[in-house]
Amino acid sequence: MSPIQQVIKAHRRGERVGLYAVCCSHPSVLRAAMRVASEYDTVLLVEATSNQVDQFGGYTGMTPAVFRDTMLALAREQGFPASRLVLGGDHLGPNAWQHLDAATAMAHAETLIAAYAAAGFHKIHLDCSMRCADDPLQLDDETVAARSARLCLVAEAAAAAAGFAPPVYVIGTEVPIPGGEASLAQAGAVTSPQAARRTLDVHRRAFLDNDLHGAWRRVIAIVVQPGVDFDQSSIQHYDALAAAELSAFVAEQPGLVFEAHSTDYQRESALHAMVRDHFAILKVGPAATFALREALYALCQIEQELLPAHATSQLMQVLDDVMLAKPKHWIKHYLGTPQEQRLMRRYGLSDRCRYYWGEPEVAATFDKLLANLDALTIPLPLLSQHLPEQYLAVVQGSLAAEAPALIEHKIGSLLAQYARACNRNTAVPVVAEAAIC
Repeated sequence: MSPIQQVIKAHRRGERVGLYAVCCSHPSVLRAAMRVASEYDTVLLVEATSNQVDQFGGYTGMTPAVFRDTMLALAREQGFPASRLVLGGDHLGPNAWQHLDAATAMAHAETLIAAYAAAGFHKIHLDCSMRCADDPLQLDDETVAARSARLCLVAEAAAAAAGFAPPVYVIGTEVPIPGGEASLAQAGAVTSPQAARRTLDVHRRAFLDNDLHGAWRRVIAIVVQPGVDFDQSSIQHYDALAAAELSAFVAEQPGLVFEAHSTDYQRESALHAMVRDHFAILKVGPAATFALREALYALCQIEQELLPAHATSQLMQVLDDVMLAKPKHWIKHYLGTPQEQRLMRRYGLSDRCRYYWGEPEVAATFDKLLANLDALTIPLPLLSQHLPEQYLAVVQGSLAAEAPALIEHKIGSLLAQYARACNRNTAVPVVAEAAIC
């Protein structure tokens, strides 16, 4: 069994274990994730989405094979065992080609999923829920399942031809809007057990009708809405009582767990509770890059204290200038006045600025910030003021007062909550819920 299957099997035996999927391509986040996985002795599951990485390069400019090679190179650099690194593909289907007719969009989706499977991506989320240009306004469940089975056939063949172990699959799509809602008023209710059962039943029939018996046995999870979400400034926290019936349903399905998207910003105690309640695959993305942005903003403030204005990187201003010049990735998400939009571009929980770190102007300014700080000694009082958690680690001797290490420590503190929630040897934190605002 693959590391993923081993964890799912252990969970279904009653062990308090799970998987956390880091949905990000930024090197600082990935290095932090490798350090956390090493510290807590967990599998590291890194997932790419269908719009982020595809056969044409996606918004990162990476094909699945390039993403794989990048991850393996980073693992070698960090001394992280490749055997504990698992790659996943999220929302693989016609998502990026919804503006095309279904035949053309599905042909692109087949090429997409073949590229993922041939590159060794082991965990595949089959998602054909989105309508194409000539589809009815609402796709029926049978069409969604039939298209998913069609893509599964392609993935099976591509993995086998490339010499990789057969993939494991995730089905279902009842998730919040990627990156969070514009408003929590749009947030979905907890998936009903009846809806989860129907998703399971129609996909089972579609798989078996296509002689995908072996692949069906490798379906490890259904994506559902456990009642967690966030918008630009608010968080919908996990309510175990509200999700109890849904949790009881999956407990009756041998070998199956739930996958929970948009778990970003949940309390650590909630992450433990979700794993306990069989939401055993926790996806995290914007919260990790939000921590990255917080670290960079703090370092910019330190830089401004130590250097004359003309010598500073002006990273955050350059970032905002590029976002204004290229609003594609945020304009539909950040509503309100220009002032409100400015605040959301910089501080919004959906962290749409994560799409811009790879822009040439931003990347060059990022490098300038690191170079400026590398030439300086960061005074402890400034570190205490702007990065207090990292200051404590520095004075205790466990962290170097160097910009890359400080950034990764900040991100790692967030990811460590997920690692602890998924690690059988970690105690559940005690939280005084009444004290939380």
